[in-house]
Amino acid sequence: MRPITTLIAAFALTASAAQAEMSLSFNGWGNIPSCTTGRPNTVGNPAFTLKGVPAGTTRIHLRLKDLDVPSYNHGGGKVKMSSDGTIPAGTFKYKSPCPPSGRHTYEWTATAKKGGKTLATAKAARQYP
Repeated sequence: MRPITTLIAAFALTASAAQAEMSLSFNGWGNIPSCTTGRPNTVGNPAFTLKGVPAGTTRIHLRLKDLDVPSYNHGGGKVKMSSDGTIPAGTFKYKSPCPPSGRHTYEWTATAKKGGKTLATAKAARQYP
């Protein structure tokens, strides 16, 4: 029985490795006003690209977090999933990056949803300014 258990475990590991993880990328902050006052502007989102989105995904939830001040809510948006994995700039509004001093690292989290079920999550971070 032990060889069968090992074979099943090896098959499960191979099958999970064959599934690509979802990834998120964005090239910059888009055309937003410069902000270093600690009082963010309400702006349109940057363009996003998602890869490895699970089959059946109907919506993507996006949230922005300042990793240097994680308690501040920058908001985000919920969008219908496009067939090409892109979310155009300006699809939703959020509170822009706006550190009161120095550079902060900001992280977008994209969550793939089908109904109320989470299918996958991906993150991408970038400094501002």
